[in-house]
Amino acid sequence: MIQLDSDDIFVEIGGQKIHLPGHYGLRRIREELEHLKQKKDILPVLVGSGSRSVLRLVSENWQGPVAVVDKEDEILQQTRAYDEVKEKTNFLWIKEPDLKLVLKKLTDWQNEHGNLPFYPLIIPAYLRIDPAYYKELTNFLKASLKFNFWQRARYRKFVHALPRVLLITSKYFLMGEVIAACKRLGIQHHFLQLEDQEIGCEKFVRDFLHAVVEFKPDFVFTINHLGVDREGVLTSLLEKLELPLASWFVDNPNLILYLYNKLSSPWTTIFTWDADNIDELKNRGFENVYYLPLACDIYRFRPDVPGLYNFEPHDIAFVGNSMVYKVRARLKKIAHYKKLVAGYHDVAKAFATSNERSVNILLKRKFPEQYQQWQKLPDIETKLDYETMITWEATRIYRKTCVEEILPFAPLIAGDKGWLETFRPGNWKWQPELSYYKELPGFYPCFKINFNCTSAQMKGAVNQRVFDVPATGSFLLTDYRYQIENLFEPGKEVIFYRNVAEIGDLVKFYLKNDAARSQVSRAAHERIIKDHTYEKRISFLCEKMKRIYRGKG
Repeated sequence: MIQLDSDDIFVEIGGQKIHLPGHYGLRRIREELEHLKQKKDILPVLVGSGSRSVLRLVSENWQGPVAVVDKEDEILQQTRAYDEVKEKTNFLWIKEPDLKLVLKKLTDWQNEHGNLPFYPLIIPAYLRIDPAYYKELTNFLKASLKFNFWQRARYRKFVHALPRVLLITSKYFLMGEVIAACKRLGIQHHFLQLEDQEIGCEKFVRDFLHAVVEFKPDFVFTINHLGVDREGVLTSLLEKLELPLASWFVDNPNLILYLYNKLSSPWTTIFTWDADNIDELKNRGFENVYYLPLACDIYRFRPDVPGLYNFEPHDIAFVGNSMVYKVRARLKKIAHYKKLVAGYHDVAKAFATSNERSVNILLKRKFPEQYQQWQKLPDIETKLDYETMITWEATRIYRKTCVEEILPFAPLIAGDKGWLETFRPGNWKWQPELSYYKELPGFYPCFKINFNCTSAQMKGAVNQRVFDVPATGSFLLTDYRYQIENLFEPGKEVIFYRNVAEIGDLVKFYLKNDAARSQVSRAAHERIIKDHTYEKRISFLCEKMKRIYRGKG
């Protein structure tokens, strides 16, 4: 509730009447402005506008650039404070309710004015009107003043033999392997832990900037663009800092990147586990894109790991998600778009057998009616929900078809309970999901054959199992993906089936021929040690980053 009393404005918060500028607000701001005149090289930011009197005071006492952040429409309608400065060219007024967009506008404005540090001029009442918004803003502005980031962040990069890497860490399973590889290579690194999957608040930005000026990394590393916000805040910060970013995609970038407003930057280099993505990523504007396949942690997956014996012995096993529950959950989110959802199974079946890597392009070419319905979806997130659901359903169909071929050999299937819905009871057994780190290294050596079939999103690339199984000295039978020929020698280091009709005969042959299995497993293990460790991948990545950015930052 707002009450006006002549030039005074009172806001009622929690039953308490608060003077908007503060009883001593004008005097305090006048004193701060006098102080700022001595500094000169500063960018004042008003946290809340207060009243016309406040803005008049600022306008009369500060001739340089100044920003005002105030999103309170109801108060502004009453105070008409904006009218006081709307003709002033040195004033930037920001009304965005999204604090991340506010931060982006402020940093762009800061960049236009020589990266001078911010100085917050706080109207205290606003910290109570919307604490989450105005306190976070204030904290960020104070951090900028305290650390003077932009001047301290100007340092030479890649001056040592080994780079210094700022890791944006998360719970993603590969980051642990990357960290371990950095330690073994002697690469100095600093952790910046993500609480969410992207920048969720200004705390992350403050922590990031503090890490930059204290640790002085040569580049920032992340997986699947985690930590890179959709609005482009981090991308803009990296450009200002002239600090490179290496982002290693180990999932389909098509299901990630089109959520982002600002995609490309000369300070961003993309590494992708799937060579088929390179041209498309370059078409999106990324100048530097490199193929970097998955790898294996040979210190975790190795032949001497004790086997797991808490299940009945089987000759053949498969580890993987049935995708039943994943599809069901995503389908539930978009179920009310009935015209689009009606034919989802046919679309997924076509995607499973198609070489097309993008669901929406498949729709456009093969399913024009569904494509029109997809285009009508209200936002990018909903479109992504549909594409993800189709990808998962295609994977479910494909995995069911492949795994069905090994049922006559009494396999052990490890995964979610969706497999119990997928196949009728028989001579196959179900094993609950296994821990990747604690159980899988000892699981693979227990079987003569470890069976593999790849996700539908990977038309040419290989998955993690192609590396992990032979690293334990175990035998792998996998589906054909053309990129596998660049990683292993076919017939000698890897055995694959090109279609489901070949599965049965290959299983029969390798179950009977122990020597043939051992020979392939041994050769594959040697190849893993030689070429497919995380140390190899991180060394390649670091060398590329050094070659691209040395002397630029």
